[in-house]
Amino acid sequence: MKKNTLLNLAYLGIAGGFLLVSCTDLVVKEKDSVPVANTGGGFTAGNPAELLNSLYNDHGLYNDQGNIYSLNQHTTAEMIPPTRGVDWGDNGVWRTLHSHTWDATHEQVRNTWNALNSRAFRCEQILASSPTPVQAAETKALRALYMSQVMDLWGQVPRRTVEQGVNDLPSVLSRSEAFDFIVKDLTEALPNLPKVGPAAINARASKAMANALLARLHLNKAVYKSAKPEGPYTFDKADMDKVVAYCDAVAADGYALDPDFFNPFTANTSTDKIMTDLQGSPRNRWMMTMHYDQGGFPAEQSGPWNGFATLAEFYDKFEAGDSRRFREVGFQKGFGGLHKGFLIGQQYREDKTPIVDSRSKKPLAFTRDVPLAGAATDKGIRAIKYHPSDFGKYLIFRFADVYLMKVEALYRGGNTAAALAQLNALRTLRKATTVSSINDDVMLRERGLELYWEGIARTDEVRFGKFNRKYQDVVNVEPHTVLFPIPAVAIASNTNLKQNPGYGN
Repeated sequence: MKKNTLLNLAYLGIAGGFLLVSCTDLVVKEKDSVPVANTGGGFTAGNPAELLNSLYNDHGLYNDQGNIYSLNQHTTAEMIPPTRGVDWGDNGVWRTLHSHTWDATHEQVRNTWNALNSRAFRCEQILASSPTPVQAAETKALRALYMSQVMDLWGQVPRRTVEQGVNDLPSVLSRSEAFDFIVKDLTEALPNLPKVGPAAINARASKAMANALLARLHLNKAVYKSAKPEGPYTFDKADMDKVVAYCDAVAADGYALDPDFFNPFTANTSTDKIMTDLQGSPRNRWMMTMHYDQGGFPAEQSGPWNGFATLAEFYDKFEAGDSRRFREVGFQKGFGGLHKGFLIGQQYREDKTPIVDSRSKKPLAFTRDVPLAGAATDKGIRAIKYHPSDFGKYLIFRFADVYLMKVEALYRGGNTAAALAQLNALRTLRKATTVSSINDDVMLRERGLELYWEGIARTDEVRFGKFNRKYQDVVNVEPHTVLFPIPAVAIASNTNLKQNPGYGN
């Protein structure tokens, strides 16, 4: 019996080829994929427990600094990926995301398409392998997660079942059809999903995870059901009421805002942790932004990568006293003078001496200004949520997002008094001044203040109609960029796929 250790990309009808870039590690690594035995190209059931565990082990997909993360962050006003000399050039893959000038051959667009669709197919394999009711529920929840992200990014979702032959093309769900399919998956899964409360690591699908995803889906339903992807969007009160109910269901399982903003990003138990990665480390989150000369951590084999920064326009949205803006960690042995939150100005070593940039030979002081191309090594304000002294697992869902989804649903549903009260309760917890009224700009700003650099900014900007706007170095604000292009090689391999408007044939 022949064992296939890799999914055949042509069989899946997805894009072939993965980008290999050594310095920025763009490859989505399948860390623990379980081979599925087959003969003659057909499907033979595998061990559902092993197959399911392999999916959880592969959730390093989410803490990589490229691909799904970069599509959702570098395309927004929260983050900029400057090229510093030859560093972070990578044939322009980062700059084109920030400037909204990507096309159907963009490597990270292709890599993300491959990663999400291949994982969705692995869910099909598990569901065809006689799983227990709990295993089936977890698998459906994961399939819903992967398919929802394909739906969100591309507006159409290919689906292949294990019964299809190698010459059969995957069917393609429209955005509206995909929404209905995903909601059905989650609704069917909920009764058999385990009820799991807060913990230091919550790495498996649960009722809380499914309810959080259902809340996110219904909050964005107006986008996904819109005749025009770019809007305008009409938010139905009945959908907003569902968002509130799903958010309340998450809270009923014991989840709540953590009074300590940075605690969910540590190894501690937190009432905020709904779903985490299982095996991976969030080290990419500090390595991708810290300067080369801020290294020297005991666990690191090499220095940081001196990459991504935030824009001054975004940084200025924080009040000076907002606890989300800055947390002094102290000069701990082995961790330099690295603090949490945003890093601006002179940086220090653990002995409190100023760091000197080894390249420019000048004191290392992060600046407010940062160009997209030709940036000096000190340009740009950096952000640290996961800190190398106390990091935990990477967060995929957290309650602060759920809390703010409820605030937004109350606001969009017409209950502005309740929305304002909840918003101000959060701001008070974070030591920010209260606001006297609520509108779209206030709501979007608060989501940014709480959830910055967490890989969901693009979806928020699209929903609020702020994605296609000019800001620093964004040169293309055409409405069609609210969706990414279907990778060219995927179009070539599956004629059921149709290229999204604005990207040619």
